[in-house]
Amino acid sequence: MKENIVAKLTAKDDKYACSLADKIVSESQETDEWYEYFDDFASLLNHPKSLVRNRVLYILAANAQWDEENRFDLIISDFLMHITDEKPITARQCVKALAQVGLAKPQYIPRILSCLQSADLSKYKDSMRPLIEKDIAETQMILTNYVMEK
Repeated sequence: MKENIVAKLTAKDDKYACSLADKIVSESQETDEWYEYFDDFASLLNHPKSLVRNRVLYILAANAQWDEENRFDLIISDFLMHITDEKPITARQCVKALAQVGLAKPQYIPRILSCLQSADLSKYKDSMRPLIEKDIAETQMILTNYVMEK
């Protein structure tokens, strides 16, 4: 099952790849069994296909809680770049995933909040920009509340 995980997550059959990603995200909420593939997942962060980027943003976010080796330090900049991904759907997925990253790795919260605050959304169509702004506001609220409770 876990051999060639990169090939499986980038498979032509999007339905298969998507259901595999959902399974990994779901299992990663409960167990660290997928964490050993963190670097494989990270290698897909800048994949040319936005559907692959979407999947891997959620997989990495779900595995942030298991990251005792601080591998996330090596990818946080690449992860944050997707706040303004060329595809608005991927930008939205990134912003939503950042709430989970911040809760698992509170040391990133100031940087996440700063990137969300300064994100230039002007390139997005008027139909998508309000949705991204709403996602940003929700993630900011989640992370700000977390900081205030600590």
